[in-house]
Amino acid sequence: MIEQKISELEKNIIELQERNKRVEADKAWEVSTFRKGSIIGITYGVAVVVMFSLHINKPHINAIIPTVGFFLSTLTLPFLKKWWIKNHQ
Repeated sequence: MIEQKISELEKNIIELQERNKRVEADKAWEVSTFRKGSIIGITYGVAVVVMFSLHINKPHINAIIPTVGFFLSTLTLPFLKKWWIKNHQ
């Protein structure tokens, strides 16, 4: 009986460790510079194509606007985060 419980606990610990590895990898991906850079590049590329198709002047320059908007949305803004945490607990 005790051996069965120990075996079950060991299994649960292994499952938790595997889950933690997956969660840590997902979090690392979410905050990675590679991910942000990839999305910035894709955003710029799509914006250029859309602006070309809409015959907007200087699409290569104008596509910077939505790209910068995305980049700004990825910033953590520590002063706002600190304020929000302070006022929402």
